[in-house]
Order: sequence, then C-alpha cells, then structure tokens
Amino acid sequence: MSGGKGREARPAYRCSECGWTTPKWVGRCGECQAWGTIEEAAAPVGVTQARTVAKAARPIAEVEADSAVAWPTGVEELDRVLGGGLVGGAVVLLAGEPGVGKSTLLLDVASRAASHRRRVLYVTGEESAAQVRLRAERIGALRPRLLLAAETDLATVLGHVDQVQPDLLVVDSVQTIASDAVEGAAGNVSQVREVAASLIRVAKGRNMATVLVGHVTKDGGIAGPRVLEHLVDVVCQFEGDRHNRLRMVRAVKNRYGPTDEVGCFELDDSGISGLVDPSGLFLSRHSAPVPGTAVTVALEGRRPLVTEVQALVAPSAGSNPRRTTSGLDSSRVAMVLAVLERRCRVGLFGADAYAATVGGVRITEPASDLAVALAMASASYDEPLPPRTVYIGEVGLAGEIRPVGGVGRRLAEASRLGFTHALVPAGTHDIAPDTMVVHEVPDLVTALHRARGGGSGDGGDQAQGLRLL
Repeated sequence: MSGGKGREARPAYRCSECGWTTPKWVGRCGECQAWGTIEEAAAPVGVTQARTVAKAARPIAEVEADSAVAWPTGVEELDRVLGGGLVGGAVVLLAGEPGVGKSTLLLDVASRAASHRRRVLYVTGEESAAQVRLRAERIGALRPRLLLAAETDLATVLGHVDQVQPDLLVVDSVQTIASDAVEGAAGNVSQVREVAASLIRVAKGRNMATVLVGHVTKDGGIAGPRVLEHLVDVVCQFEGDRHNRLRMVRAVKNRYGPTDEVGCFELDDSGISGLVDPSGLFLSRHSAPVPGTAVTVALEGRRPLVTEVQALVAPSAGSNPRRTTSGLDSSRVAMVLAVLERRCRVGLFGADAYAATVGGVRITEPASDLAVALAMASASYDEPLPPRTVYIGEVGLAGEIRPVGGVGRRLAEASRLGFTHALVPAGTHDIAPDTMVVHEVPDLVTALHRARGGGSGDGGDQAQGLRLL
C-alpha cells in the first residue's frame, strides 16, 4: 500500500476571528474562545519549493529609518496620540460608536494634510459625496488637493488609488467596502479581513499613510475579526458621550509611539477642535462647599486631569438599595462602599448610593478611590469636605491607602488650578509644589480624620471640614 495512491490531505478548519486552525471541526475556538466561528479553510492549490530572495538581508544598523519618520497632521491632540503624526506606509484603525465624531475629525485631518501640499483621497462608503461635501463646507475643509470618492467596491477603491496616487488615504469605513473575490455581504468577517489585507498591502507598497474607520460592537469592541487589530500598525479608540461635547482618542496599539497618551477634543456645531487644557471642564462651580463632592487628579495617559467626583446618599425606598455610577467603575465603587461600611463604620447598608464624575469624563484608575470614599462619607453625613483640597490614593480591602504613580505630576496640575492642600498615600516620595500642603494618610480612617479640617484646609475653611468619627 505504500507505493500506491498518495495520502489525501485532511481538511483543516480555521477560526474566522483569530485564525486558529484545527484538523477537525469544533463548536468553540480553542484560542479566542468564540462560539460558531470555526469554518472550513480552503485547501492550498500547491506547494512551491523554490525560494527566492527579493532583497539581500542587511545589518540592522545599515537600514534607513527615514521612511518611519512621522509627519504632523496639523491636529495637535491627534499627533500626541499617534506619537508625532502619520507615518508613510502606516495603517491606522480609528474605531468608535456611531455619531461620536470620527468622520468629522478625519475630514479635518484630510483637509489640513491637503493644505500642506499633500494629495489626499477620502473614500466614503457610508454617505454620499454630497453629504461629505456639506460637512466639509461647514467645518471649512474644502481644499483642491482633497479628492472625494463615494465607493463600496474594493476594486474600484484600488483603482482610485492607482489614479490619484495619494499621500494619505482615508476609508470611511472598512466595514462598508466589499470585494468580489470573497463571498458574503460587506462587513462580515471574511470581507473585512480581505479588504483590510488588500488596503494594507497597497499602503505598504506605495508608502502611503492610511486611516481606516472601524465600527464597534454593542460591547464596545472593534467589529470584525480580531486579526484586523493585529494587521494594522495603530489602533485608536474614539470615546465620548453623544450628549456631551467632550471626546477622547486613546491609542490601544501603536508601533510608532507610546500607548499611554490620550487626546482631548471638543465637538460643536462648527466641527471638532483639540483641547490643550481640558482640566477645567471636569470641575463644577460652587459658591459654597457642597456635601458629597471631592476632587481628585486622574492620569489619562501621561496627562493629569483634575476631576470632581460627586456622590449622593439617600434613604432607600426598597429592600435592595440602589448602587448607580456614571463615569466611574461600578465594581470599584461597590468595593469602596463596602470598605467604608466595614472598616470605617459609615452607615450605607440601607441607603441608595449614587456616584458620578463631572463633565462626562470616565475614570477607571484606582487613584480615584480615596476621592470616591470621602465623597460618599461626606454625602452620608451631609457635611462638606474642605475646599481647595485634592484626594489621591487607592483604597485596599483592609482600609489601607496604597501608593499610586505620578503623584508629582498630579499635584503640579492641581496647584496650577489653585488647589492648596492634598491627601496622598503614606510613603509618597514625589516632590510637591511649594504652594501646596501635602498630608500623607496610611489608611482610610486617618483620611476621614484629616477631612475633619485638622491640618487640611486653611484659615476659616477648617471649620467647614467634614466632621466624622
């Protein structure tokens, strides 16, 4: 039997989400754990034995790095996130919810690039050319070098690229483009993978900067195969509440710069503009101290943002008290409430508790725990915290205040905005500004005592401090 018929190739199955392969069909991917994504992969036509080398390998020190130099987009906040600007041949994926302002931002970027004598091709698959033209007129983005095409066919888009030979290509969005070589409607996993791979191949071959707009799922993840995020060079998330003017762009992946930067924008009727100093947006104005308010300094990337946390505690009308948050991590707020109840004897068991941030900003880092705890205690006792004081620190389950990073930068930003006192974790070695009085607190009980006004606050403000314990 060994010299007879050759062994037949066994069919292989591939996950449409992450590309994991298996010799037999299974219902769940063994890599990404997704259900119903295993499909039969096409068998290879043949195996090529010849191996050719297009270019000889060189020592890494002799490779020119000029092609990886970024050129500014003209939007300072976006350049901050991208690591200096766009790079020739780089592919950027910008994802966000519908109506958050992705198209407006990229149309502004395309206009600025065209005004600096760069040829730009803007491909829209979601709107008509007339709709995009009206938006461009509204935000002042009409430029002779900005070319517009409304297409949904991949071959036609590539034909436009061959004809225009742009320095920058914007595709809005990758889920609306379809290829005739792949079965299925536009937006499915196979189509998105084929369209993205083709555009990336053209971008690398032409040294053309490319920005792809991506949709998101109801869970906030990027729609399409997960391999899409691996193929592109930069992945940016566009965040914001459509009922608020604030927008944030953060880099999830960046091969050309840091991934801990965030850009702040303001969306209004005239378009979208960068916010170089957004801290003032997250503070409310009170003529007198109000119970249930505390100020912290959050780090969004490398940027400190002075943010106000508000809390409200009210008697519960039902058997199950409500715990509602806005702009804060609900699980961390629940943990802080439990620590207050157990370690500090603040009566919150039978009360509804609400916590929110000001200005629509979302805080997820643990450094805001101390501000949340003191705001809840202040609301529970209906006594205001001392004014012009910031609270920075992570709260542990034992009630201790744990150190956090970047305290020096946080205090410098708070001092710049007029704050004069701060409560920080014990053992903080960052240099505080000369204009601030800093108190180190080892645990939450000590922080509550400090909030009584003894040592935090100045002059007559001490009498207005929280009277607890």
